[in-house]
Amino acid sequence: MSQIESSQNDHLAKRNTFLLSGGQALYGSNMAILITLSGLAGVYLSPDPAYATLPISAMVVGTALSTVPASLFMQRTSRRRGFMLGTAAGVFGAALAMTALFGNSFPLFCMALFISGIYQAFAGYYRFAAADTASEEFRPRAISWVMAGGVAAAFVGAQLVALSSDWLGPVPFVGGYATAVILSLIAFVVMSFLTIPKLSADEQANTGRPLLEIFAHQKAIVAVACGMVGYGIMTLVMTATPIAMVGFGLSVNDAAFVIQWHIFSMFAPSFFTGNLIARFGVERILGTGLLLLAGCGLVALGGLEIERFVSALILLGLGWNFTFIGATTLLTECYSAAERSKTQAANDLIVFVVVAIASFGSGGLLNGFGWDAVHYALFPFVGAALLLLLWFVLQQKGTAA
Repeated sequence: MSQIESSQNDHLAKRNTFLLSGGQALYGSNMAILITLSGLAGVYLSPDPAYATLPISAMVVGTALSTVPASLFMQRTSRRRGFMLGTAAGVFGAALAMTALFGNSFPLFCMALFISGIYQAFAGYYRFAAADTASEEFRPRAISWVMAGGVAAAFVGAQLVALSSDWLGPVPFVGGYATAVILSLIAFVVMSFLTIPKLSADEQANTGRPLLEIFAHQKAIVAVACGMVGYGIMTLVMTATPIAMVGFGLSVNDAAFVIQWHIFSMFAPSFFTGNLIARFGVERILGTGLLLLAGCGLVALGGLEIERFVSALILLGLGWNFTFIGATTLLTECYSAAERSKTQAANDLIVFVVVAIASFGSGGLLNGFGWDAVHYALFPFVGAALLLLLWFVLQQKGTAA
């Protein structure tokens, strides 16, 4: 690509990145509400505390089952239409959750969160959409800037939980889901301004290499593995945290405060993660992210003070940011334009299947074995990912030599 073509593409990419960053902020605020309240609402509605995290698991399953259809839909139509459809699912899911709370129906509440997972599936492609029109030089920063939109969600989402969860009492939490409806409607409008060219007819006809061939590559293996471990561990710990905190005698507002700083740490580094990758290399950033995830477990095992919860969840967010953006950046180096839809879909499907297992397992671990067990469970996976990353780095050095 020439310098002039690169500049023209990056002008469009920057406009899209601005819109996608706004969409990420609205989506992130929506998710902050769902993550903070849905486990607690699960305790309120479910017949057994062990099933308290089942609604969040239903959301993740909805995401996992929707990732491939979402990608194929956008390939056939456009990113804009797909993202608008996703926000519409967010509206419907949150509205159905309100209905379930008013009707005291746990199955209906799980269905509502499943539908909200469709929104998450489409929103998961925001980072890839930012890379679609970006030059190779701008691509890591485009991905980072979109993820940085989640910084607003850290504060907006937590404050909305504190302000709105009791709006429509006496039924608890309904106001929070009403707020999620409003956020999704605003996101629908923002996504309507997006402009990303469709694949050409030739690119759609040429699907490129088979998926097995793409994912047999060392780089793709590491990208998927680090994405799975980073997102899976983040979900495992984050899902259990509000339930554990309230169970240990802390308040819902305390839990919202901890989730606020967790979400802030998930997205704030995105302002510079792309630059760090460009300067130090994606492998070092992935390794740092995995070590931060291990640090989260060590801090959380040290006590039950609110300061421990805050510190552990900040480390968890930082670790997720480095592993997620690092894995995404590495994956974008593994496919051509013709292969991008199916590769992105397959990657997100694999990751969200792991996330679904982690979210449901979180409730079982917490209820059956306690808070410490949630953190002991993360160390083997971090260790395995670090060994895989080390193998990849040594292979790269051997090839270069």
